[in-house]
This record gives sequence, C-alpha cells and structure tokens, in this order.
Amino acid sequence: MKIIVQKFGGTSVANSQTRDEVIKRVREAREKGYRPLVVVSAMGRAGDPYATDTLKDLMIAAGGRPDISLREMDMIMACGEIISAVVMSATLCANGIASLSLTGAQAGLITDGNYGNAQVVDFHPERLLAHLRNDEVAVVAGFQGVTPEGEINTLGRGGSDTTAVILGAGLGAERVEIYTDVNGIMTADPRFVANARIIDHLTYNEVCQLAYEGAKVIHPRAVEIAMQHNVEVVVKHLSESGAGTIISNELGTGKDTHRFGGQDLRVITGIAHTPGLAQVSVIMPPEDADRELEMFDRLAAAHISIDLISIFPERKNFTITEEKVPAAKEILEELNLQYSIISNCAKVSVVGLGMRNIPGVMARVIKALTEKKIRILQTGDSNITISLLIPEKDLPEAICTLHDHFHLAAPPSDDERVFA
Repeated sequence: MKIIVQKFGGTSVANSQTRDEVIKRVREAREKGYRPLVVVSAMGRAGDPYATDTLKDLMIAAGGRPDISLREMDMIMACGEIISAVVMSATLCANGIASLSLTGAQAGLITDGNYGNAQVVDFHPERLLAHLRNDEVAVVAGFQGVTPEGEINTLGRGGSDTTAVILGAGLGAERVEIYTDVNGIMTADPRFVANARIIDHLTYNEVCQLAYEGAKVIHPRAVEIAMQHNVEVVVKHLSESGAGTIISNELGTGKDTHRFGGQDLRVITGIAHTPGLAQVSVIMPPEDADRELEMFDRLAAAHISIDLISIFPERKNFTITEEKVPAAKEILEELNLQYSIISNCAKVSVVGLGMRNIPGVMARVIKALTEKKIRILQTGDSNITISLLIPEKDLPEAICTLHDHFHLAAPPSDDERVFA
C-alpha cells in the first residue's frame, strides 16, 4: 500500500473554489496508485469566521480578559481544524470519494499535556491504516492531539505541518506534500526581492535554518521530525503545476547545486530575515558572574527569548523582540544593571551548506553591506548560517544586496564560480 500525506493550509480550504483544487490533488494521488491521507488547517486567516486567531479572540472577548485558562483556550482553538476537516470530508464525499473526518485524538496522536505548545509523544496508527486499506480518505484535523487522560492539546505554531509529518513518518508514507499559496521555498522573500526564485531541492538542515531565521513557508519543528525519520517533504502551490521544493536528506544534483572539489555544493542557498528586534547591551565586569547568571535566568523565567548572544569580558550583547523590551527593562533595572537598548533592528541571515567548505564568506557578506553603508550592529554564525543585526530601515536593501551579491536570482552555471 503506497501512502501519501497531503497537508492543505487554511487558504487552501477557505472556500469552494480552493476546495475544488484540493479535490484535484487528491484525485491525482489516487490515479497514481497512492492511498492519500489529508491533513487540514483551520479555514482562512485572522478575521475569517473559523480561523484560529478568530476563535482565540472570541474566547478572550467572552472571558473579558486575556489571561484565559490555557486548557480552555486549547479547547476552542482545536475547533478550527475540526471544522475544516468536516467540511473537506463532506466535499470529498460529494465528489464521489469515500471520506471521513477525524480529530487528532481519533487519528491516534498522543500529546504530553503542554497546553498551547504540546509535543506528540506517541502515535497509534491502527485506525488510519484501516481506513486507508478500505480506500477511504481520512481528513485529519491538524494542530492537535490528546493526552492519555483525554485532554485536548494544540501543537503550537506550524502544528498542522507537524501533524502531517508525524503521520507520514508513523504510516511509512512515501512523502508528505505541503500545499500552500506559494510555489515552493524561495531564495528570498519575494516581497523584497522581485527576482527571487524557487529552490528545487533543499536539505533538512538548510530548511530548518531558513525557517529559524525567519522564512515562514514551513515550521522548523516539522522539518526536524522529517529529518529524524527521513521523510521526504514537498512544498508546492495548490493550484499551479510546478514541482515545488523537495526537502530531503540529500542535496540532490539539480540546477541549484554546483560542482566543486568532487561534490555538489552551493555556498548560499537563500536569504532569511527577522524584523522587530532590539539589541540589548549590558555592562557587566567579570567579577559579576553571579549577576550575569541571574540576569539570564530571570529573562528565561519571564519567557524572554534571546538571540545573537555575544559575551565579552565587560559587556554582554543579545537581541530580543521589540514586544519584550518593557519586561526586559524591568528585570535589568531590578538587578541594578547598566544597560542600553537599540530598538528598530532586524536580522538578515544567509544560509547555505557550501559555506562550511569555503573560506571568506563572512568577509564577503560584511563587505557587501558595508559598501551600501548599512551599519552592522552585531553578527553571529554557525556551520551553515551567517546572521547580521542591522537597522530595520535598511532591511530591504540588505536582503536585495546579499541576494544579488551571491547570484541567487539564477542557479549557478557550470562555469560560474559563485564561491570565488
């Protein structure tokens, strides 16, 4: 039995026209000999009647305050995907395809009890396998599962992608298809870069890094699970015929790769960005090690996530989101620390497997931005990522500059040494 998991986002199930496109994709899979399993997100986006944010706002309005019980919040937010699953299943049946809708619990997804951001800790595939053997298309509500005690949990941001990949891994599916309103994962955000293009093949590591650094096509948690279980994922447009982006353990040998030193490489795969940041700089002499630990502990306890950490003997630099600045200030002042904060910052990141093998990439990145007189406030790097903190007003120019500098508008030709 050849199984394929097809995940459809909120815009894909929002109206009758897009649901007709879903029918076409399901039919295509069946005609190719697959037994498709469908996963859906809540219908539409914020403001639409059954979107997750709409249901959340309804709960807050009814309660009269924002601090509603997380358990109750999960109860209502899980409804969006259930509504989508029922509507999509009814649409399949009306088009002659045997189908039924299932909640995450009915699909066998067991969660850890962490309301709002649960992890799936077990999966019981028996019911889904029975429906697949009966040639029925089960439509599973994404974004949710149930604890062993029967409590509903939601999986947090990107939860429907995560649901699809977990089901694909647990059922031994040949691949997971993520249908969305873009043609695949692009070299940069097309809102900033007019000549950004679709990348035909990416590794799990590259996609994880792009997602962590701000690209929003697929959630990194879903990619991490796919990598752990070696599940091939394809991101493609709902209604257009392009091949999309294949995500797997192999780099591939397609148009995006470049032969160098006996192996296929590309120095830079794509450009990601994160706006809405602030840089915090704390003056702290070495003898204040205890206060340094207390500062980081208290920031963590206040759910303030920090990034781009640079530790110097006399100074500690890191970034936080703008919305967390007031809470961070309160903690720093309670600790009587000397600090400064630069607001209206953004992070721009270049990601690519090839930079592990090519010296001087950081120098090229810095030179490209410096020539445009873009101030670099802080840098950070890993094996396949270089990130730079810059003024947010310079973000569009920085993205375009780096995209052009590394020739990402077109795949590298055999004689184009983009790493030179």
